[in-house]
Amino acid sequence: MATQTYITTEELASRLHYEPRYIREYLKDSVLLEGIHYIRPFGRRKILFIWETIERDMTKESREEMPMIPLARGGICHG
Repeated sequence: MATQTYITTEELASRLHYEPRYIREYLKDSVLLEGIHYIRPFGRRKILFIWETIERDMTKESREEMPMIPLARGGICHG
């Protein structure tokens, strides 16, 4: 089993060069999906991001593999 690296919002922000607030308000639940890109340990409020999954999905190859359905208001449904 591959080891996963769990990082906080602040650590993710420093790796991606984004503000933590931008990640929490805009990327979480639109681009970064719960259960795929992040987890809530023990069902609590704290969020831990899975770095390997985020890094994989930032590449073009994985985007082509993921089925996406465009929505009327410009969003995307990950099918």
